[in-house]
Order: sequence, then C-alpha cells, then structure tokens
Amino acid sequence: MHYSSINKILKRNLILICIDGGRVDRAKNSFIIQNFRKENSIFFSQSITYAPYTNSALHALVSGAYGNRTGCYSYWHSHKFNHNKFKTIIDYLHDNNYYTCVDVPSDLIMPRRNYDEYYVSDESNIDLRTHHSELLCKMKKLVDSEQNFFLHLHYSGIHEGIRDTVLKSFTNYSNEFFENRKQNEERYDALFTDAEKYLEYIHEKLDELNLWENSIIIVFSDHGMSLGEKFGERAYGALCYESTINTFYSYFSSDLKHKEITSQVRSVDFMPTILEHLGIKLDTNFEPLDGVSLFPLINDQNPKENFAYIETGNPLDSKIPPKKPNTKSIRTSEWKLIVNEYNDTKELYDLKNDPLEENNLINTGLEIESILWEEFLKIQEKSVIN
Repeated sequence: MHYSSINKILKRNLILICIDGGRVDRAKNSFIIQNFRKENSIFFSQSITYAPYTNSALHALVSGAYGNRTGCYSYWHSHKFNHNKFKTIIDYLHDNNYYTCVDVPSDLIMPRRNYDEYYVSDESNIDLRTHHSELLCKMKKLVDSEQNFFLHLHYSGIHEGIRDTVLKSFTNYSNEFFENRKQNEERYDALFTDAEKYLEYIHEKLDELNLWENSIIIVFSDHGMSLGEKFGERAYGALCYESTINTFYSYFSSDLKHKEITSQVRSVDFMPTILEHLGIKLDTNFEPLDGVSLFPLINDQNPKENFAYIETGNPLDSKIPPKKPNTKSIRTSEWKLIVNEYNDTKELYDLKNDPLEENNLINTGLEIESILWEEFLKIQEKSVIN
C-alpha cells in the first residue's frame, strides 16, 4: 500500500504509548497487547533499541538517529542533544501545525523543545490512568476543532516497581538476586499485569473518544528488563544482551492490515516510518538519519536488513553509570557482536541457534565476525564521543 493518495485527504494524529521496561516475550504472550486493535495493527517482535535505558532510547526514537551522533549517548547527556543538526519528530509535527503534548516521569526523557504542553508526572504521586485519560479528552477537543495533535504517554509502573524492589535492594553483583530467578519472574509479571490493566483502560478510552479512525497509535517499549539472565545486570542499562535490547512495537493505523513482522528492525526506523505515513518530507538542512522507513518491509518488498547498533555504560562497581558508553554491540537478526571496552573483550553469538547467548564464538574464524567488526568500526567513525 502506498500513502501519498491518503495523505492528500487527511492528516493523522500521532499517539505514542511507552511501556517503560516492557519485555518483548511478555508482550508476545499478552492478550491485551496482541489485541490492541489487532485488525489494523502491525506487531514488530524484534525491534532493537539503541540504548537499554530510557533517555537515550527515546531520543534515538524521536530523532531517527543514534545517540553517538546526536550527542545523547548516556544518562548524563539529554541536554547535549544537538538540535542544530538533528530534527525530531516533535519538531516536524510542530512545523506542520500539530499541537504537541508529552507526559513523562522525568524531564530528561524527551527533548524539551517545540511542545505546547510538557508534563512531568511521578506515578507514586499521581494516577496515570486518570491523568492520561484527561489528556486524551483534551486531545479529543482539539480533534473536534479540526486541530491535529501529537501525544506521548509514558507508563512508568514497571520501572517504578523495579526501582523500589530491585535497584534499591540489590547491586549488579548480588548473588541473592541472580540465584532467585523464580522470584524475579513473579515480581516482574505482577508489574507487567498492572501495565496490561493500564493499556486496557486506555484502549477503552480511545474507543469512547473515537480516536482510532484518524490516528497512528504506537504501543512500544523503550527497553527490556533483566530478570537475572546475565550476571552483572539486575535490571537494565549495564549490558547489551537480548533481555534488555530487544523491544516490541505495535503500530496501529486504520489503513493497515494486521500482521506480525519478525524481521529485525531498529527503534530509529520508526521516526522515518511515521513521517512517510504522514506525508512529511525529511528536512535536508539537517543531518541524515540512521533509521529508514519500514513501509517497504510492511509492503512485503523484501528490503535488505540493516545492522542494529546498541551501546550503554556499564557502571561496574560504581553506584552511578559512566558518562560515556563502555560496552557496545552490532547485530543482525541472526548474529551479534558485543565489544566490551571496559575490559577489552569481545563476544560473538549465533542468535538463531543460541538465543540465550551462552556460547561465545569470538575468535573461532567465522566470517561473520569480521563483517560485523567492519560495520562496527564504520559506526564509530561517525561518533561524536571523544
């Protein structure tokens, strides 16, 4: 399907709903997520985040570019995002007369530019279901007055729960945490169930307000969550393994037909996909994107798979993360190379036959190692990190 003719008729609103710390394996088995207007949703079950923590992950999503180029490459660098060289989806929509509104748990999470409303909501002090329903009602009033809108809703319940029960109680090297996988699973699943209840409530509100027909609605996770799969990471943000870098996206629009896409995509691909869907051209006065539109993939045109790049800062024995990434990875749907700069080691995994990443094949003479390494070096050449 091609969208140029559709875009001449109408503009679509954009609603992003982030389930902070949502694991893709739970999303795949979630009745609520899998049936979030299923008939018109495309479920991407192998979407790789740029960073396994929120602020750099979301800056990459909204800019379509990796943080090592935009300047937002650590917990400490949200304010370093280079607006002079990179234009965000919010900037594009603002320029196209969209009313822009965001609700996030921290003002570090999204770029603070070109918003009409910017809310910072602490879930421990506010009922997100009520607050987000009120925001949706406000957006409905805009629609009734023929005003397009962008709305980002951030569900932080999983993150808040893990913060209070895991991050405050254990370190990345606490044997007690890693030796109790069953307890970790049960703790997480209870939090995920609460996220499903939130989504069910939001789904009903979207029905009530009739916001489906002329909106793109994306339910997604910014990063996953470790349940003790790999020693050295009790939650997220320390390593580049599948439990935290593999995320999900459910992309709804009334002009789409349901399918699941299992091919690897990247979080940076969704910004150019949205722009194409809305008929908004890229501004050539800014730096080119790392992401590409996913419509060739959606339209079964068998596009070439792109390498996915991930990086994060392992705090090691420190209580705070470093200011520069020190563990990095490049990945295809079948192979992954991890480069641990903090101890000068590498790891290579056959994801197809070793999805748990247990058999390190580095330095075994496989051609894929040199291919991934060459691509890794190309990405480093573009980095602004000193």
